[in-house]
Amino acid sequence: MNKCIAIIPARGGSKRIPRKNIKDFFGKPLIAYTIEVAKKSKLFDRIIVSTDNVEIANIAKSYGAEVPFMRSKALSDDFSTTGDVVQDLLKELQTVGENFEYVCTLYATAPFLQVAYLHKAYKRLQASDAVVAFSATVMPFPIQRTFKITPEGRCEMFHPEHFRTRSQDLEEAYQDAGQFYWEKVTQNLPDILFSQESIPILLPRYLVQDIDTLDDWKMAELMYELLQKRGLR
Repeated sequence: MNKCIAIIPARGGSKRIPRKNIKDFFGKPLIAYTIEVAKKSKLFDRIIVSTDNVEIANIAKSYGAEVPFMRSKALSDDFSTTGDVVQDLLKELQTVGENFEYVCTLYATAPFLQVAYLHKAYKRLQASDAVVAFSATVMPFPIQRTFKITPEGRCEMFHPEHFRTRSQDLEEAYQDAGQFYWEKVTQNLPDILFSQESIPILLPRYLVQDIDTLDDWKMAELMYELLQKRGLR
């Protein structure tokens, strides 16, 4: 049986949405949804939250996650990457003789996370020579038809040659869904996640919502409420 660990990064210094990781979302701290799905999946030998914040640590533990040590200040600023945090935690565990074959990074801001997709990603990664399996979804609009706004306040297309191309004739594009990232611990990660070494696990768009701004938060609330009414959550 492979040893698997779930790591949930949850820094305390959210600026655009204060206390975002533990802000109340339909009666529970936001991070609780991720912890509960990780536990329900029964995939993980350990579920660890990496945080620099005592309040987050206490709430995480109350929902069944572990916080064996607090994150260092060096990995708690705006420039530290999730990858840095995960690798640091794995090294800490290795120093006490604990090693894992698979690590799954789960975002604390993923109330639409579902057990079925965690299992699907794990099984597909196990059965392949890929290094990573992560959540993805289709772009809502053809990227070939997008444009930027110039310093003068005017428009400039990224791909002007496609201005008159019908949407249905354009190639489909996909994006990171920002929910989970399975990795084979013993293999080196690709320099670019979106590569031949990665397996995208496609989620329906109604289960995907970034929560970075207050507008995002409101959209997530509306989506979650509708999913509950439809019995899809």
